[in-house]
Amino acid sequence: MPIGITGTGSYLPTQITKNKDFESHQFLNSDGTIINAPNPVIIKKFKAITGISERRYASKEYNTSDLAFFASEKAINDAGIDKETLDYIIVAHNFGDVTYGNVQGDTLPSLATRVKHKLGIKNPRCVAYDILFGCPGWVQAMIQAHAFIKSGIATKCLVIGAETLSRIVDKYDRDSMIYSDGAGATIVENSPNAGEILFHDSATYANDEANYLFFGKTYNTKIEDDTLYIKMFGRKIYEFALTNVPVAMKHCLDNANIPIKDLKKIFIHQANEKMDEAIVERFYKLYNIDEVPKGIMPMIIEEFGNSSVATIPTLYDLVNKNQIENQNINKGDVVIFASVGAGMNINAIVYRV
Repeated sequence: MPIGITGTGSYLPTQITKNKDFESHQFLNSDGTIINAPNPVIIKKFKAITGISERRYASKEYNTSDLAFFASEKAINDAGIDKETLDYIIVAHNFGDVTYGNVQGDTLPSLATRVKHKLGIKNPRCVAYDILFGCPGWVQAMIQAHAFIKSGIATKCLVIGAETLSRIVDKYDRDSMIYSDGAGATIVENSPNAGEILFHDSATYANDEANYLFFGKTYNTKIEDDTLYIKMFGRKIYEFALTNVPVAMKHCLDNANIPIKDLKKIFIHQANEKMDEAIVERFYKLYNIDEVPKGIMPMIIEEFGNSSVATIPTLYDLVNKNQIENQNINKGDVVIFASVGAGMNINAIVYRV
């Protein structure tokens, strides 16, 4: 039987923070100097590059594992399965549970164990563990779930991507406007009702690229703060992604023996609108196609920002349930999941719905 997705779910926090809410922030350069531009100009340029107008932040009382739990319940109900029959719960995240007002991540016990506890699953043979793979974590967890089922050591897996990035950002860094919170979940099983993973590809570039994303101190050098925040070399990431992600996508599609004309959707990590558009354009140029098909790449970054591991499962859930205007998928459609992020890691999956 095919191995694929039988249920999806997502959780989008209710707190909306718009770009205008950053107009009173003090943004600094990495050396602590004041950026020589008024905030409205900084924000306008930010919007033009990233495509982000607003983002979602988790309520103070919720943590990453809570968001993961909310999305999981929806996926389990959507699949119509008994939660006690799950063999694995795999949670992709990067920073654990970060309590509101703090920046220290809590991963003891694992977020997957916390989700299993919140779900009330009694079966000890339901194994729960976390995966840290940067933004491509959910895609990689899907690949692992597929391998478990294909090998015969599992029949059903719950795969989750969840994050509260808003709690580990430096408010003096312009990049803080990129990040958001959210969770997406999928049930993966071998079932006649499932879709099918046709091929996948993953890679880690850990030489010059290893520290493109890293933990660093605040840009405000005038305050004593040993806290570390998420930082990145945006231009290097942009160039890395454009060089490597299209090649990984083509490698997957070719090895799945799917003609490019039969590809219906590209579900790409919602990192940066301009970067994602450039990746897809370069992907099609690898097939000597200059014009990207209209509607091939659903985007939700304008409303929801970059929630790391949660972007693709959230996007897929919304499209799967016809909640994005002019975007839908049908049984038998071939789609690609593709991501890039800290590590530096890239991966892709060719999937038949």
